[in-house]
Amino acid sequence: MDWDDSPQQAKFRAEVRAVIEKHLPERYRSGDGPEERAWEFDRKSDDPAAREAAIEWQQALTSRKWVAPEWPAEFGGAGLTPDEQFILNQEFAASGAPGVGGSGVRLLGPTLIVHGSQAQKEKYLPAILNGETAWAQGYSEPGAGSDLASLQTAAKRDGDDFVVNGQKIWTSGAHTADAIFALVRTDPNAPKHRGISFLLIDNIKTPGLSVRPLIDMGEHHYFNETFFEDVRVPAGNLVGEENRGWYVAMTLLDFERSNISAAVGARRTINALIEDLREAGVTPSDAARGAIADRYVETEVMFNFSFRIISMQNRGIIPNYEASTSKLFASELNQRLALTATRAFGLAASRWDDGSAAGKYTNSYIRMVPATIRGGTSEVQRNVIATRGLGLPRG
Repeated sequence: MDWDDSPQQAKFRAEVRAVIEKHLPERYRSGDGPEERAWEFDRKSDDPAAREAAIEWQQALTSRKWVAPEWPAEFGGAGLTPDEQFILNQEFAASGAPGVGGSGVRLLGPTLIVHGSQAQKEKYLPAILNGETAWAQGYSEPGAGSDLASLQTAAKRDGDDFVVNGQKIWTSGAHTADAIFALVRTDPNAPKHRGISFLLIDNIKTPGLSVRPLIDMGEHHYFNETFFEDVRVPAGNLVGEENRGWYVAMTLLDFERSNISAAVGARRTINALIEDLREAGVTPSDAARGAIADRYVETEVMFNFSFRIISMQNRGIIPNYEASTSKLFASELNQRLALTATRAFGLAASRWDDGSAAGKYTNSYIRMVPATIRGGTSEVQRNVIATRGLGLPRG
């Protein structure tokens, strides 16, 4: 395998770096990598400088159609090849540049391109691309997480509307979103994978819809609970066929499955840890030094998982269990990295909120707790790898 860029790839990488150098706001030029949903949160921030940074970066990407690099050009995307997408995401992650568009770009847009009506495409796709509408994803419920098909949020037809009642949980970014797409049960008597529909609720302030914050143990607001009490949604906002929403949802096209952002982030973290230990004058124990060496090797393994997936995509192969392998390894590596860092700093890491280098990693460890849950738990990923990758029987 050749890890070096071809001349054409090197040219595109230089173009991406030039855009970042010229247009990336100073706010995002940090040594810690891009925060998740930084653009989404900044666009609704109380800080005018944060809002301006979000607008400035969004406009820079819009002019090049890089808001949705994987969308076909006919729908306003850049139509980049898999290796170009890989390079773009790699350079964004390395520089701290946040993605723009959030779940609207990554999840809803590709779904509408495949399953949406012409009217839905014309109404919603441009608003995603120009930063007018940010979407939240309404999937998980208190009793339906890994077993998503057990969802119970109900939508009953009433004339030209659906009336939605129920609850979603872990609704990432809903407190700054403008709209939410949701899976709802429209036939309670059907088998659990049937009777589900895909609805667009294009105003998150629709009467009866409420968003309540979930503050994590690190005192961060990222997740939310979302409640639906007689929320009326026009029937025209149904995507695909009624009671066939499960199949619509399963075709969410994740063109950027390589997880290169996680690989770059892990490399940045391990390099920063080594430098922070030096600057703090900390000499880790032999056990901690060995663990740091292990983590360094693992970050390089993560890069190779990413390269494997992008090489498959370039050959027209859709990653399956390979994507689960990458996700599983990345989420557990991030937890190990943060834990290794706290152990290397020793007791100093107990000051997790004082702004010190040691405290930074303790804070990171707390924030990594959901990593092996969201996006499909480690247990689910292992099941996928076992059944689809190793051919083991379900049991």
